[in-house]
Amino acid sequence: MPLNSINTNSGALIALQNLNTTNSELGVTQQRINTGKKVGNAKDNGAIWAMSKIQNATSSSLNSVKDSLQRGQSTIDVALAAGDTITDLLSKMKEKALAASDTSLNTASFNALLSDFTSLREQVQKAADNAKFNGASLADGKVTNMTFLANSDGTGFTVKAQTLGLAGLGLTTATPAFSSASSAKSMISDIDKAIGTATNKLASLGTSSVGLDTHLTFIGKLQDSLDAGVGNLVDADLAKESAKLQSLQTKQQLGVQALSIANQSTSSILSLFR
Repeated sequence: MPLNSINTNSGALIALQNLNTTNSELGVTQQRINTGKKVGNAKDNGAIWAMSKIQNATSSSLNSVKDSLQRGQSTIDVALAAGDTITDLLSKMKEKALAASDTSLNTASFNALLSDFTSLREQVQKAADNAKFNGASLADGKVTNMTFLANSDGTGFTVKAQTLGLAGLGLTTATPAFSSASSAKSMISDIDKAIGTATNKLASLGTSSVGLDTHLTFIGKLQDSLDAGVGNLVDADLAKESAKLQSLQTKQQLGVQALSIANQSTSSILSLFR
């Protein structure tokens, strides 16, 4: 039999406990809606929060990998651009050497062709020396290879450098380049070999560029997958939380009414003394 007491109202205490529980759940739901996360800190779920932080760190570190790979792309692109210029110059050098091999030329014409050839040869070396991006070059022969970041663990993607200067193409830097029609004719074969060497080296750089592009695409997809995985761990289902919010708000209102009714029950004791 329930005790009629003005000191202890069991019904009110139970109603208050239920209302406090509802208010606590409502606070959690409102926080999830405000932040968009079901796990916002270690108090919400320590294990899931720790995993999400680790994956977030990995994803963030991949930004540095992408930056490094993009620098690699730009460095190769500059070298390829220089290579295109160099192959064009070599073609013009061959044209000049062929023209100079004509034994019917007079001395003035021969010297003019030699001067043009020498100028073109100097431009080849300048193009190779100036093929730099951010101070680094894959074409000037000063490095044998260049390594860019490939993953968050510090592993690298190595690109083999290609010397596109005169020495790397097997061309002499002697002055004059040729002194007679016969030596100009001999120079033609040297230029042909240089063109073949240059195109092979450019092909190698092109292959490396494709490799960098492919790996950069992979890193982008990997980062997206990591971000999506973190979202699956910590993001709140806002549609579900919205429905839950409506339910808890209704439950809260009913709890307040129940507490009010329970508090009024003690007033019935007064009727015993009338």
